[in-house]
Order: sequence, then C-alpha cells, then structure tokens
Amino acid sequence: MSVPSAASKASAKAIRHLGDFTTDPRVLIIAGISVIVATAGVITGVLLLKLIRLATNIAYFGQFNFTELNIEHSPLGLWTVLVPVAGSLIIGLMARFGSEKIRGHGIPEAIEAILLGRSRLDAKVAILKPLSSAVAIGTGGPFGAEGPIIMTGGAIGSLIAQMLPVSDNERKTLLVAGAAAGMTTVFGTPIAAIMLAVELLLFEWTPRSFIPVTVAAVVAAVERTFLHMPAPLFPFAGSVDISLLQLGAWIFIGILGGLLSGLLTQMVYGCEDAFLKLPIHWMWWPTIGGLVVGIGGLIEPQALSVGYDNIAGMLRGDVVAKAAILLLVVKAIIWSVALGSGTSGGVLAPLLIMGGAMGTALTGYLPSASPGFWALLAMAATMGGTMRSPLTATFFAVELTGNTHVLLPLIAACGTAHIVTVLLMKRSILTEKVARRGHHLVREYRVDPFALTRVREVMTSAVDTVPATMTLHGAAAFLTSPKANHPSFPVLDDNRRVLGIIDPPSVLRWRRAGKHRTMTLGQLLSGGKITLAYPDEYLEALADRLSQVNVAHLPVVSREDQSLVGYIGWKDLMRVRAKLQAEESKKASFFPFRPGAVDETEAS
Repeated sequence: MSVPSAASKASAKAIRHLGDFTTDPRVLIIAGISVIVATAGVITGVLLLKLIRLATNIAYFGQFNFTELNIEHSPLGLWTVLVPVAGSLIIGLMARFGSEKIRGHGIPEAIEAILLGRSRLDAKVAILKPLSSAVAIGTGGPFGAEGPIIMTGGAIGSLIAQMLPVSDNERKTLLVAGAAAGMTTVFGTPIAAIMLAVELLLFEWTPRSFIPVTVAAVVAAVERTFLHMPAPLFPFAGSVDISLLQLGAWIFIGILGGLLSGLLTQMVYGCEDAFLKLPIHWMWWPTIGGLVVGIGGLIEPQALSVGYDNIAGMLRGDVVAKAAILLLVVKAIIWSVALGSGTSGGVLAPLLIMGGAMGTALTGYLPSASPGFWALLAMAATMGGTMRSPLTATFFAVELTGNTHVLLPLIAACGTAHIVTVLLMKRSILTEKVARRGHHLVREYRVDPFALTRVREVMTSAVDTVPATMTLHGAAAFLTSPKANHPSFPVLDDNRRVLGIIDPPSVLRWRRAGKHRTMTLGQLLSGGKITLAYPDEYLEALADRLSQVNVAHLPVVSREDQSLVGYIGWKDLMRVRAKLQAEESKKASFFPFRPGAVDETEAS
C-alpha cells in the first residue's frame, strides 16, 4: 500500500479549501440589515402610492384626500390638457434645483450607481424621486410607480448601508435589497423582484447577494399583507390547452412582443434625441412632454396615469379590439414623448398595458383560449423583451395573476421575445441611457475562466535561469547582454530550488545600497522572502497574489521538493483569454458526416 507524499497531502489540503461559493457567515449580518431595509422600502412604497392618489385628487378634482377617483370623471373638461403641463413644470424645477437624478424611470440610474458610483445614492434622491414621481403620475403622466420606487428603495438601502462599515459589494446588495422590497410592495411579486435583481441589478449570482435580497423581498411581501394590500394584484383564472397550434401562437406572440419592444425603445430614445436638439434648457422639456400627454388624454383618457384598471379589464376580456388599438397607439406616443422629455416615471406598468392592448387586438385572430389569455401573454412578452429579463417577466406575470397554469406559455413567449430583441438591438431601454453616458455594460454572466484553469496549463516550462554562484557584477553584465531575452530570471541553487528573482531594478537597488560587486546572488538573496506558485493551483488565486505582491512574474515550483518546474507571468495569464476566444469562434465536429473527415481537435 502506497503512502501519500507530502506534496499530494498539500495539494489535497489546498483543494479542500476550495468551495462552490466564497460566502462567509457575514452574509447573515447583511441579511439582518436587509430586514430593516425592507421595512423602510415598504413604508416608502405605501407612501408613494398614497402620494400619487393625493396628487391625482388635487390636480383633477381639487380634493385633498386619498380617495381613489377616476381621471375620466374630472370636472375640468378640456382644461385637463393643462394638468400634465403643470405637473411637468414642477418636475423640471425639482430636477433643476434639486437633483437631476430624479429624471427618467429610475432603473438606469440605479444601475449606474451600482456599477460606477460604489452603490452610493444621496438623500436627495430618496426624498425627491417619490415626490417627483407622485407629481408626474398624479397629474396624468402615463407611467407606473415601480421604477421610481425601485430607485427610492435602492436609495434607502444605500443610505442605510452608508451609515455602516460595509464593503462596496455589501452596499450594492443592500441597495438592490431596497429596490426588491420596493417592487414587492407595489406589485406583491417577491419572486419577480428577486429575479429582477439577479437578471438586471446585481451583476453577479452569488449567495452573498442573493440571500439578503431574498430576505428583503420576502419580508416586504409579508409586511404588505399586514397592510391588507391585494395579492395577487390582477387575479386571472384562465387557462389554455397545450398543442402544437397553441405553441405556434405563443411563439408568434413572443415575436410580436419582441418587435413591439424594439419599436417602443426606439421611440423613447428617438424622442430623447429630438429634445436634445431643442434650443432651450432641459428643465423645460418635461413641460413640452406634458402638453403631448394632455392632448393624448383628451383623445383617450384611459392612457393617462398608471392605468391599472386597463390591465384588469384586458385580463377579464372586457376591452374590445378597437379600444385596445386606440389605447396602444395613444399610450405609446405620450409615454415615449414624456419619458424622452426627462420627466419622472416608471416603465413596467406602461409596458404591460401596451403589450396587453396588442394581445387584446389580436385575440380574434388567435386560437381559442380563456378571455384575457392572449393579453396576458403579450403583456409578459413585451415586458420581457423590452427589459431583456425574460425570467423576471415570466414570474412577474404569474405572481400578478396568481395563475401558475400559464407558466409554460409565458416562458415560451418571453423567451421568444428575448431572442428577438437580443438579435435586433444591441442594448435595452434600461441600458441604452447608461451607454449614452459613455459606459458599456455586458449583461452576460459566466464562470471566471481563471477559476477553471490551473497554473500548469499556461506556465512556461522551459525557463531560463541563473545560478546562485553568479556575482552581482556578473548579473549586471548578463542582464545587459543580448542573451537576456526576458525581463527577469529565477535564481537557483544546486538543487534547483528558487532563491529569488533578479531583474535590472533589483541589481540597481543592490548597487545603490553599496553591495560589493563580488557578492554572489545567493548571498544577496539569503534570508529574503520569495513568493512562489504551484502547478496545481488555480489562476484565480494566482492573479490575486500577483496583484498583492506587485510583481509581473512568479516561479512555479514542485510541491514535493520545491524545485523549479516553470515560470508564469501576466502574459501567460492572457493565454486564458485567447483560449476563451477560441472556444467561442472555432467550429469543430466530433462526429463528422463526411467519410474520411478528420476531427479538427484531434488533427491539431
């Protein structure tokens, strides 16, 4: 029976220290803080919904109360066209003299803060964002409350985190936890809020962030039930038979949802480009957008404000095709113009309404299904395609309706819409604004290739070395000779053990320190600390070590006898990148169909 060597034991010990995740018990502390963040997000979400109702009642009915009143019954008549104008003027003033970050629908600003601002949002945003959104939506703005509350909840999470000694990653987690709690408060969709965090806001998939965000969403969902907020928000009991014909229709709706997503995105940023060309200060742009909203409200009052009644009506099958088309056209125009003007409001509810209107208009041409089914499918497909978040849209629709029986059609339609928008557009409505500010985002999450590659796979095995008996004078002459075709060289003793590394800067330091020219490299390096690498360790740890010790190269030694077996530097690490690119671009067939064909991999 063989006895394991010391080297194999060391290697096994190193592997045992590696785990699937790097999360430590500190995640429990952050999860505990996220409970506080969630409670604050719920309070803020409830206040925002009440503020919207108050603003609506003041603007359209002259009543200072929180009663739910319908804008269509406003006694103002034609004067209602000026209400959105007045509200937009207030928002322009708030943005100009308060904080410019309240402009837009909030999610791009949250993304920018996460990626570029160390997840720091100031108190102004936490106060002014809900106020401006309440004014915008309450005065008829065709927006939803979810974007502003995501931004506001995120700002609260960030503010709480800024009061505590936490890392940037932990602050990001608490910001996103606040955003997830806010979305859960408005819609009662904790799973969709978690998926939105994963697909859009966290830019990672790790327990250290997932657990606190999950805690926040669940806590918010429980707390909103204590306030007797409805869940599901739009109950839908319909179903559909599964067949090839139905599958084709689901895919068809997904394609149309993706095309509508692209059209809406282009409309919003086309309007934004048009406003940029105006010879007036951006503070006045929302006022122009408000005028368009007011005119649109005269044509179709249902297009104003959050329009939750529209969603409920379409899911019940109460909306006829002609009314749905009018709602879709008017809502799309006033929403894109208002959002492009830089006012404050969200995108989720409008996307649901416009997608649902498309599905309602097409119901008569699609296979038989429960009333409201095709509207629901188009809602989710349009939302998923526009936000590039198909899982979020799928679970969002399920939680909004409380109907799990439509999960398969939803994922089919949302997945189809997703591929359509991914292939047709480089960026989504949420990331385009960030890109226009000069920051490129990649929303693809992959395993770090450094975590899968060992040192022995990329190290240089044939290493040029110098003996420990070489003198300082000899080393200086060697480094300046044509033979020295590398910037640094390992110094070896008679047993091929590494004593250190020499390079021109080290020789210069010894000279300046007064070291005699006849001293050997072994004497000069005696007692010095040397950082080593091992063939079986992963590049992820090695890259961290190179950064910590601030060197460009490390000798690779055997764990058994510490003898030199290779040399590795930053240039070698870049081979991993080349390997990754080859895996993406190189095509190979392992089972070729042509007789006598040779597999490319084996041939190489």
